[in-house]
Amino acid sequence: MSVPYEAAYEPPESPEPASPEEHLERLLSRALNSFDLPDEAIRSLERSLAYDSSLHSAHHSAGMHRETYRHTWLLADGQAMTLWELVHNTGPGSAAQYELYLDEEEAGVATARLPLPPDTPAGELSVVLQQIPAPEPRHAYVPDDSADHARRLLRRAENPAGADRPGDDFARLLRSAFAHQITQAFGKSGISGETRLGFSLYEHAFLLFDGSEVSLWEVEHTATTDGRHMCEVYTSEHAARAAMARRARAFPTLRAR
Repeated sequence: MSVPYEAAYEPPESPEPASPEEHLERLLSRALNSFDLPDEAIRSLERSLAYDSSLHSAHHSAGMHRETYRHTWLLADGQAMTLWELVHNTGPGSAAQYELYLDEEEAGVATARLPLPPDTPAGELSVVLQQIPAPEPRHAYVPDDSADHARRLLRRAENPAGADRPGDDFARLLRSAFAHQITQAFGKSGISGETRLGFSLYEHAFLLFDGSEVSLWEVEHTATTDGRHMCEVYTSEHAARAAMARRARAFPTLRAR
């Protein structure tokens, strides 16, 4: 159960936008058909939290080019929305033209109508690139100050440094976290003499700006000499459960000291 606990083509002189709203504004301002996009979709994108883009497909041949870009925004409700941008120079004067579509199929129809050179001279570039669709996130992430949450989680970990404890590389990686979810994976307490022994295991799952997912596994327990709560953090569920087993086995000896 859950507990409450390749960029698009740009003129060389154009600065890279810094926010999701600026990315959207730039795409809409240059698209020939931006007025065809639903107003509701535009309003949702204007309240987005993060932005990413990638090259979906491309064709270059005989001085002509055609590219399709996937532009994806993380919305305020945690959902994602994608616009498909078609960029080509098949019009008069070979100037770059831009078109935006809310649906991949519509972008494909628009791509199919573009004229292609009848002959492709040997040695000319003629390639098609296809990006593998990104998998759906495993968790229902909540956008929050997730990088700070990761920092505080790592700071309170008391287990000694080692192969199973997150190191500096994890700390650097989690600086790009913008959403996370905490899920309780295990919770148990038992009586040993007059002392209550308790273990809880939490998965802290983080969503990074590049779309990847990273999890830290937190063990909270009272297998200490004075019965106080202790926090340990591990890089895998297997390592965390193994640590709980070690603490439970050592507890009778620990209490006898």
